[in-house]
Amino acid sequence: MGKIDFRFQFEEFESINDLPSGDRVLLEQARQITADAYAPYSGFLVGAAARLSNLEIVCGTNQENASYPIGICAERTLLAAAGTQYPDTPITSMAISYHNTRMENASQEPISPCGMCRQALHEFEERTGQPIRLILSGQEGKVWVIEESSQLLPLAFSGRVLKT
Repeated sequence: MGKIDFRFQFEEFESINDLPSGDRVLLEQARQITADAYAPYSGFLVGAAARLSNLEIVCGTNQENASYPIGICAERTLLAAAGTQYPDTPITSMAISYHNTRMENASQEPISPCGMCRQALHEFEERTGQPIRLILSGQEGKVWVIEESSQLLPLAFSGRVLKT
């Protein structure tokens, strides 16, 4: 028997102004696209913007539904759009931001993908053979940069175990 220690590191920036210009542009797009989210029930608007390896930019927003389980997160909306419009084209970076309309002075700390989105990001990385760099933030404040989205899902379930 042995113990295994899992850790990862990420970068923290004080604000969007401290990011390299390409990351800054992507995060600005994610922040802006939150306005297009459909979240009438939670008031929690999420936007995601991704740069593909072919330099195209694809965006996604969360889409709620009165029957909550059939809503979809911004990250998975983006992955579906990218996979449909640009099949097998890797995503190099994805910025994710949010605006909580129900809380004053909210949206000032980084947001992280939910478990379902972490699984979807992991599978997209496996499918395209390229890590997805994440840029996580609110509408203002600190920014976290994680080099590979799969770092957020240690011991991930993988399609490899389903193959016979």
